[in-house]
Amino acid sequence: MAAFAHWTAIALYLATTVVAALSLSRQPLARLQPLLLGMFGCAVAAHVIALKYMLVADGGFRFDLLAMLSLITCSVALVLLFLSLKHRLTLLILAIAPLAALSQLAAVHAWGGAPPLTDLTPGIAAHALFSISAYALLTLATLQAIYLYWLNQQLHNHRPSGISRLLPPLQTMESLLFALIAFGQLLLTASLVTGTLFVDDLFGQQLVHKTALSILAWILYSILLWGHWKKGWRGNTAVRWTLSAFAILMLAFFGSKLALEVILPRG
Repeated sequence: MAAFAHWTAIALYLATTVVAALSLSRQPLARLQPLLLGMFGCAVAAHVIALKYMLVADGGFRFDLLAMLSLITCSVALVLLFLSLKHRLTLLILAIAPLAALSQLAAVHAWGGAPPLTDLTPGIAAHALFSISAYALLTLATLQAIYLYWLNQQLHNHRPSGISRLLPPLQTMESLLFALIAFGQLLLTASLVTGTLFVDDLFGQQLVHKTALSILAWILYSILLWGHWKKGWRGNTAVRWTLSAFAILMLAFFGSKLALEVILPRG
């Protein structure tokens, strides 16, 4: 079943790539759209099933680079599939589908190469998976925010680039930004909850400052999402809030490691 799910996901992602390319090269586009979304949805579903077997194996949990890459591409594909139900994102599907197929192929090829971690409880493993997925999606959201800032500057100066003409409209790209933030915020919430429930002796493990900064980032992302849905925040306002929240989130991760591994030992 595991091998079937892996290879089915790879085959469906490649088929999705072909259909997406045909959709962009032929008119009318709408004729191939249902087939494209159906294939892409089946590919994501197979990917999710494959991840179950990939991440939990041999009585332990896999956290190697290739397994995490497969998890990240699956998360991005899932967000893209959700948005594709409302917006036409054929070009973005064409970009992510082959990457997801390659990540699956690499993970299958290396399957068994990295021994699973057997000393983790399911709660700690879930906390780690939620954290990695949240960081990945919010990193992508930050890159998307930077692109939107650049695109806004291009449009303000009446100098749109060739790349911007190939991508969906600005409003659609903003929808993608907030979908990434919302999904990343959901995973960050799950990370904080599982960390609170399953990490023993939070103060003794010197994790309190990391948790406090993560909660502060969570608050900033929550304010941004509330401001977007209730006040219509967008454009450079959304970019500033996104970059501020992400800076604090990265400080929670990298700043904690710097303090614990470099500054405190020297003191």
